Amino acid sequence: MLNPVHLRTLAVVLRTGSFADAAREIGYTGSAVSQQVAALERAVQAPLVERDAQSIRPTEAAKFLASRARDIISALSTLEDDMKGFSKGDYGLMRLGSFSTASQRLIPGGLASYLRRHPNSTVELEEGSPSELAALLKESALDVAVVFHYDLVPQQWPSNVLATPLLTEELTLLLPETHRLAGADSITLQDLADENWVSGKEDTSGDACLRHLCASEGFKPRITVRSNNYDAIRGMVRSGVGIALIPALECGHRRDRGQEHLGLHGAAAHFRPSPEVRIRRVDHEPPAMPRPLSRQARSVNPARHPSDEAPRRGGAGRLPRRAPRVVNPQLG
Repeated sequence: MLNPVHLRTLAVVLRTGSFADAAREIGYTGSAVSQQVAALERAVQAPLVERDAQSIRPTEAAKFLASRARDIISALSTLEDDMKGFSKGDYGLMRLGSFSTASQRLIPGGLASYLRRHPNSTVELEEGSPSELAALLKESALDVAVVFHYDLVPQQWPSNVLATPLLTEELTLLLPETHRLAGADSITLQDLADENWVSGKEDTSGDACLRHLCASEGFKPRITVRSNNYDAIRGMVRSGVGIALIPALECGHRRDRGQEHLGLHGAAAHFRPSPEVRIRRVDHEPPAMPRPLSRQARSVNPARHPSDEAPRRGGAGRLPRRAPRVVNPQLG
């Protein structure tokens, strides 16, 4: 097979008219240019230049070869530039995993910024639970994912995954507007011990967090309805089916007016030394998603956030929170 570097060198020799000028343009020595042309002559089994003491003259074979190679050289140069852009993230496909709320509230703004910087990139979005997305990352079926975990529910990521904290959400207590505690300044968890609850399905970390939290106060929540659909959960609370504890991002897209429209009383719950749950209106504006991470071709030790080590209460007596984070595989 013909060497594309030698073809490029021949094209420069024919354009400049000498080995010396070609060498200066390419950055080689005159001897190296001469050797490359000689190697190309052996490959095509035909003389390409006629040499004399003062100059060189291209043969018809050289002109024919240079003419046919022009498109090949141009295509290779374009490919080389494209691969440089690919290595910087300007080209290629990014396979992004996310959970549904992040896809609506966190991903769009950051993704728009990313695609403005990398207009030749495309993105495939895959939604799933943190465990499902982590499995896809481990199998190299995803490049990066936005996932979450709860303070009270430990989460270990695969050993080839690096987790980068993105933000921390307050958990929000949802009560119907007509609830006996809706206007209270403070509520203890014991006040909620006899309530009916609307929670996620039993295999979810949100449900596990609720059960751990109630167990720490000596009671088991009476769960009447289970659903992983937060729109359905808000509807159940609005209708008086039960109360719910959900992350702030799941409270809806609109702020105070939206909470009133839903007929819900929003509460960001914090533990006080009593302990007690402080009620206030939801006023949460999610920050923009940071620049998505890409694969990094290096080997690193597994990275865990301190909150991943074991179940624990929030610091300074705070209610456990949910922490979305960006995870991406580290290639050995």
